[in-house]
Amino acid sequence: MLLKVSSKTEPKKLAGAILGAMRENGGSVELQAIGAGAVNQAVKAVAVAHRIMDEDDGRKIKVIPGFADVELRDRQVTAVKFTVFAS
Repeated sequence: MLLKVSSKTEPKKLAGAILGAMRENGGSVELQAIGAGAVNQAVKAVAVAHRIMDEDDGRKIKVIPGFADVELRDRQVTAVKFTVFAS
């Protein structure tokens, strides 16, 4: 599942979406963020999701960072990609 993150995304709500998607499909979630503000919100959300999952069932969240080329307003831009999964 792909979740797009903006600088206005609320980390707590995104953390809930991350956990919900991981529980629903039993796999990984990919976050895409364009710009420093969006990357900041994505990192905060992953930290919150990690804390919640650890407290709920003792599992950890792992993240693999990377890049993705995406089209935005008819031009190619590079997004920061976070692949998030439970271990």
